[in-house]
This record gives sequence, structure tokens and C-alpha cells, in this order.
Amino acid sequence: MCYIEVTADGSVSQGVDAAAYQRALSGQSRLFAVWPGSYRSDLFAIDDLDQYARGMGWVHDEASTGLAEHEHQVRWRLSESERNPTASYISVRVWLDCGCMVRDLGAFAKHMRSQQGWDIATTGGWGSSSERGGTSYSMRVRRKSLPQPA
Repeated sequence: MCYIEVTADGSVSQGVDAAAYQRALSGQSRLFAVWPGSYRSDLFAIDDLDQYARGMGWVHDEASTGLAEHEHQVRWRLSESERNPTASYISVRVWLDCGCMVRDLGAFAKHMRSQQGWDIATTGGWGSSSERGGTSYSMRVRRKSLPQPA
């Protein structure tokens, strides 16, 4: 996907960031997306700027991420399947006692980095399971970013 910004004076730039979104929101520019294909590419005007910003992660979207904007109450433990507990990244199970759900690992990783300093791997697999104690989430976290268990 390629993003294009066209300013009111006709200047064209490739790549769109949060600043370009703010300019489009204020009417100083328009945003476009190019969907590349094998034989042609299609150009789309981005007309729902709020939805676009939520999709890019610039504006928090509680409905799609499952995460409220608050300090999360988190419990964690080393995963039963962890084979190398001294590795840089380890598998952990996480519970959110605040009632939130993890629907978007990237959004959860941002929250946990800013709130607790966790470094969660967002490129690997993750999952969830419902159990008697609530829903738990399995993910990989940099071992040194986690607090020492009590």
C-alpha cells in the first residue's frame, strides 16, 4: 500500500504520517491510498479520516483493540511450554484483571511499553484461551523488560 498526500498548493508527497493526518483533518491537504496490483494500481481517496487514523493506530479505537485507555491491571507468569527461560524473549501467559481484552497485539504492546516498560514481540504468534480464572493470553516478551515475579 502506498499513501500520497496532496497539499492545497498542489505539492505531492509519498508516505503519510500522523502530521499528514492532522493537515488533512484541518483541510490543508488530501490523502490518497494506492492499492498496487499485478497489471494496474487503483487510487482511492481517503474520505473517512477518523477510521483511517484508528486503523493506523494514531487514534485509539477501543472497539477494535479491546483495550480501554487506562492503567491495565495485569498478572503474568512464565508459560508452561517455555523451554528456555533464560532466552532474550520468553513465552508468558498474561491475564487482564481490569476487564480489557487483547484483540490487537500491537496496541496492547504499546500500552504495556508505556505503562510497565514491557517489550512485547509483535511479529510472532500469540493467542488466547478461556479458563476458570478468566481469559489468558500467550505472547513473547523480552525477559529483561518484565518485573521479577514475587
